Amino acid sequence: MEHHARLLWESRLKKIFVRLDEYLEEEYGRRYPLHPARAQRGSTANNAYDGLFNVGASFSAGIGSKHGPGYVVEVRMVTLSHIPAKIRVEIEDVVLEYLQRELPVEFPERELQVARDGKIYKIFGDLSLGIL
Repeated sequence: MEHHARLLWESRLKKIFVRLDEYLEEEYGRRYPLHPARAQRGSTANNAYDGLFNVGASFSAGIGSKHGPGYVVEVRMVTLSHIPAKIRVEIEDVVLEYLQRELPVEFPERELQVARDGKIYKIFGDLSLGIL
């Protein structure tokens, strides 16, 4: 059974990732050809299934993490082309700045942070769902 508060939390987080996906598509979406099996941007009901980018996050219990539990941020570029390391770092920096700016807007009642945790980015801080 799904917890209502978690579903609300994740739907608010998803709004940020939808906007981030749109931003990345505008800035970088025409630089690389799509994977042949990937739908053109805007041609599906869910932007996770079309365009160059697939952006999202999944919960991690934080075992072995210096930041503890949080949401691991994933940004995939769906292309067969080589993406130079310099461009990947540039996109990661854009994602970090975007999330640092937008998390307080969508979650003003929470203290959330986003930072590198090893080779990944993680959203962490006040992830409480209230009294269960």
